[in-house]
Amino acid sequence: VQLQASGGGLVQAGGSLRLSCAASAGTSRSYSMAWFRQAPGKEREFVAAILWSGTTYYGDPLKGRYTISRDSTENALYLQMRSLKSEDTAVYYCAATSGNVYLTRASSYNYWGQGTQVTVSS
Repeated sequence: VQLQASGGGLVQAGGSLRLSCAASAGTSRSYSMAWFRQAPGKEREFVAAILWSGTTYYGDPLKGRYTISRDSTENALYLQMRSLKSEDTAVYYCAATSGNVYLTRASSYNYWGQGTQVTVSS
């Protein structure tokens, strides 16, 4: 499984950004996928997950501002972020693990993209 995240950049507080993750063929139909983020000096944090069944989950601080989705035909994973805050600044990673499972620990995911930087200016 190969993953490649993109879409990060510099955005003002209150703005929106959409991250994308291109996956190997068949990944989004057979794997549960997730977004994590890691700010400088902090541990990697769970953001959101979508199971191959389509069920979605979100980290508590992010509910209502982030939306995870996927396009199975394009083998793509997305993260729509709204009302961005300076504390959302981090490197965002997409990840995948086999099975229809809801996992929030980074160590539970077998496959990772390279990360994309999101910087929110206040």
